[in-house]
Amino acid sequence: MKTSILTLPKMRKHDLIVDELPDEVLVYDVKRDRAHCLNRTAALVWERCDGHTTPAEIARRLPLEFDADGLPQAEQRRREELVWLALGQLNDIDLLEQTVTAPAEFARLSRRQMIRGLGLAAAVAVPVITSIVAPTAVQAATCLAPGVACSPVAACCNPQGCNPGLNVCK
Repeated sequence: MKTSILTLPKMRKHDLIVDELPDEVLVYDVKRDRAHCLNRTAALVWERCDGHTTPAEIARRLPLEFDADGLPQAEQRRREELVWLALGQLNDIDLLEQTVTAPAEFARLSRRQMIRGLGLAAAVAVPVITSIVAPTAVQAATCLAPGVACSPVAACCNPQGCNPGLNVCK
């Protein structure tokens, strides 16, 4: 069970396959068979979760990373809201070593509130994580077409199954 730590989030590194792309990071959780796509903001927050940096420090660094993308030089509070929103999402998909608990002032943030506060032009800065459940090997397997060699283990597309005499799908 994860323990709660308020100020020093740490990224989970084990059982993950990470692929960094220009504007996003793809993370495959081998243990849970889940794939996650972190947009640039969520990825920047996650990459700075080193167990030594507070959310406030992560927030202070965000504008430096987004100069070219037009992240407004919002007050520190707005940047901290972005960080806490990202940390909440990272908690939900188990990409942090320990659960972080947001202070009460940041506890009930939503993307909708964040977009209203930052303005529509800065919506690109809102952290977004998209996740899918990866299929198991059996779920991903395709059936065999008629006339293709089969066995009792291989599934034929035709419900009549494998022709035992010829070892081909019916």
